[in-house]
Amino acid sequence: MLKSELIERAARFRSAEGDPSRHLNDCPALVLNADYTPLSYYPLSLWPWQTAIKAVFLERVDIVASYAREVHSPSWTMPIPSVIALRQYVKPSEFPAFTRFNLFLRDRFCCQYCGSPNNLTFDHVVPRRLGGRTSWENVATACAPCNLKKGGRTPAQAKMPLLVQPIRPTNWHLQERGRGFPPNYLHETWRDWLYWDIELEA
Repeated sequence: MLKSELIERAARFRSAEGDPSRHLNDCPALVLNADYTPLSYYPLSLWPWQTAIKAVFLERVDIVASYAREVHSPSWTMPIPSVIALRQYVKPSEFPAFTRFNLFLRDRFCCQYCGSPNNLTFDHVVPRRLGGRTSWENVATACAPCNLKKGGRTPAQAKMPLLVQPIRPTNWHLQERGRGFPPNYLHETWRDWLYWDIELEA
């Protein structure tokens, strides 16, 4: 995806004064690790408000910031957490699972032959009939037309060079990729904890 296209999808922070007023389900909590970095950028690590409040009562998280909304019971009132931090650090694994979603994220959700973001599937760079394996290093994101055009040939045989050679990514690599795809909704209280690769708009 081009930089200009990413800018068009720039994150928009909703101010605290604009807290959702109709549905509590519109009040997710941003979950930070114990080092105050997001557990995940893409998908963004969010918990439903019920899960966040339960974790607070179980003393598994600390509340960092809250919405201007509250939940009530006969005996207590609590602001709904908008940012929470785990009390115990969760060490991320070094390498991600080899899944279709992670493959697309590694390749920035675009065809590795023509750059199109549409009709995505995956392609064995060296076809299986020629001994190619289903692995990070031999599978690339491809749009359906390019996949059909390439067929059972290698990129050299099809005269379709890859834009980027496939590699096995680390989880850090995928998190960096994910920072380029902010969600449409970000709450103002999340601003200090998220660092996207594109300009953020108020």
